[in-house]
Amino acid sequence: MKPDAFAAVMATGIVSIAAVDHGYRAVSDVLIVLAAGALPVLIVAAATAWRREQWNLTDLDVSLRLCTYIAACAVVGARLAEHRIVLWMLAGMALQGWLSLAPVVARRMWRDRGAGLRDRAHGGWELASVATSGLAIVSADLKIVYLAMLFWAIAIGVYVLMTGLIVWRAVHDPAAPELLQPDIWILMGGAAIATLAGDHIHKAGLESVRPVTVVTWIVATVWIPLLIYVTVQRFRRQRDLPPGLWWAAVFPLGMYSAATYATAVETGWRWLATVSLVSFWIAFAAWLLTALHALLRFRRVRSR
Repeated sequence: MKPDAFAAVMATGIVSIAAVDHGYRAVSDVLIVLAAGALPVLIVAAATAWRREQWNLTDLDVSLRLCTYIAACAVVGARLAEHRIVLWMLAGMALQGWLSLAPVVARRMWRDRGAGLRDRAHGGWELASVATSGLAIVSADLKIVYLAMLFWAIAIGVYVLMTGLIVWRAVHDPAAPELLQPDIWILMGGAAIATLAGDHIHKAGLESVRPVTVVTWIVATVWIPLLIYVTVQRFRRQRDLPPGLWWAAVFPLGMYSAATYATAVETGWRWLATVSLVSFWIAFAAWLLTALHALLRFRRVRSR
């Protein structure tokens, strides 16, 4: 059990949202049942592992990976937003997690500022921005627009900070192996979920956010060619990686589909709906492959 195990719920939940966007209701329902069922199981497993392994929250690679819990609660809540009690409950869980982790992360980053952060930064650090955008989404769905705007602004600020650190490390040490991990796709996913958060805020009644959502969607799109190149290099060096790392790559793919569909609706650019549909099938195929990989890996471990 790793702190970022909730990435599987994040990925499953967002692919479910992308599926319902394009009318694949049966696929979406199956996926959200899996995500909603896995969430409490992982909460119990994480609590057990935390107590057994004594996870150190002051370690950024622990606290930032635990942001997958916040994002998982937010994504499942957004998919089940029509069930208001469920939405309130999951939004409360996400908020509690954010209020617990955000001060710890902020203090540690201030303490290690400068080169100390640069030399450790990697794609998974964008989870802080993803989790905060997730809170913006559920806040907007609950019609708490001022809170949604606050979290959205923080999320974009954190995204800029983390991206700056990652790019700085890439320039300083381009051979760093952490920069070739699948979680580097969260560079795209962080911008994509900010786009989706802006769309939810727009639907909650604040129309002035539309230009920002277009910019964040463009940023997400610009990352894709570079990330494809990085993934190809990763496959050349090593294919067998822990499933948690691959789930962190599936989530951005599903999020890009959902964000692109939202952008198509907001702007009226119909061709984006086709882009979103293609992205959905890529994300769904990636989900299936990652789920199969996780099951086979689990079976090998159990058979030892």
